[in-house]
Amino acid sequence: MKDCIFCKIAAGEIPSDKVFEDEYVYAFRDLNPQAPEHILIIPKQHISRVEDVTDEDRGLMGRLVVAAKHIAAEAGLKKGYRLVFNNGPDAGQEVEHIHLHLMGGRRFSWPAG
Repeated sequence: MKDCIFCKIAAGEIPSDKVFEDEYVYAFRDLNPQAPEHILIIPKQHISRVEDVTDEDRGLMGRLVVAAKHIAAEAGLKKGYRLVFNNGPDAGQEVEHIHLHLMGGRRFSWPAG
């Protein structure tokens, strides 16, 4: 999707602080971190929201979680971390490109927000 900021970041058209990349997934540091470690993990394929995920996207969605596991290990988040998908404006999704937040480096409370 040519107007999507996350598609442009994944394509290298907009600079980012990359922490992980493979054929299907791109991950970078959030510009407005909510924790000492706050990484956004996105599929390179444009998917706007969770409800747009299809059965064919199962493997891709799993790749996001597996990337999160590797990134968390590299960051030394041995005490734990939080993974969050915000879906839609009421949930706080600001960019219409599905993305997984990986946050860690501090203790989190529950319930979230």
